[in-house]
Amino acid sequence: MSTAEGPAPGLPVRMPRPRQPGRHRRPETLKTPEGAPALVLAVPGTPSPAIRSLAEEIVSIARIELAGLDPRVGYVDGDGDEYPSLESVLTQAAAERGEESPAAIVVPLLAGPEASVMRRLRQAVMDSRSAAEVTDVLGPHPLLAEALHVRLSEAGLARADRARLFTVATAADGIILATVGGEEAVQAAGVTGLLLAARLAVPVLPAALDIEGSIAEAADQLRSSGSLTLALAPYVVGPEVAPEVLHDAGKEAGCSTADALGPYPAIGKLVVAKYTTALGIPQSPEGAPMP
Repeated sequence: MSTAEGPAPGLPVRMPRPRQPGRHRRPETLKTPEGAPALVLAVPGTPSPAIRSLAEEIVSIARIELAGLDPRVGYVDGDGDEYPSLESVLTQAAAERGEESPAAIVVPLLAGPEASVMRRLRQAVMDSRSAAEVTDVLGPHPLLAEALHVRLSEAGLARADRARLFTVATAADGIILATVGGEEAVQAAGVTGLLLAARLAVPVLPAALDIEGSIAEAADQLRSSGSLTLALAPYVVGPEVAPEVLHDAGKEAGCSTADALGPYPAIGKLVVAKYTTALGIPQSPEGAPMP
């Protein structure tokens, strides 16, 4: 039995664990502020079991990054209980929070700007009549360059140092960075492309999957500048484009294609970073929220 002077003899005394000094100390766990709005992941594309699995994996990563998070998934083209629409998810979040504002922070699951998806996303927010905020898309960001590098190395198109992910040797001497969203997306992808080029020490050219001839033009330009072995790196998370589109793009360019970014850990981290930035939580230079 405890007394006013402290715990009774024989009972264990819980002492705070001292922080490990230096660069090897454990990072402090960041928690969601009390009463924070829901994080709603806005997923583009035609819903399917594969897309739902991808979204759930990204949500799992986000939960690990930010304790106490209330993440939800809304599909831009969703309908029904299996694939709830973004509008219905926002309406429910608003009903649960009552007059608290905002009810949700919507993070688009897009690597780069795609105007048609963003218009429909914002329309869903308006139709839900909820006080929800919409963040920017995930890129450009150094973490996306890292993810692209890893996907290329997994496909045998670039080799990465195990410890630091920097190239030892590369199988491709020219990279086509394939995005969706027209010229605006191509310009935005160019920023991440420069970061990827610095990692691989090879030229990287962005091109649009939804502009006819854009992929072939990028391939011709790389070959004319001396690149002999090309690789196509999809600058998409996955739901934005059908797999056969990426396959056809690789055939058009006459080169091998890496996988889409998918549920790479950096994607979940960037989703959390967009959410916490909207909450006003400072970010580290690497894009992680600071405790």
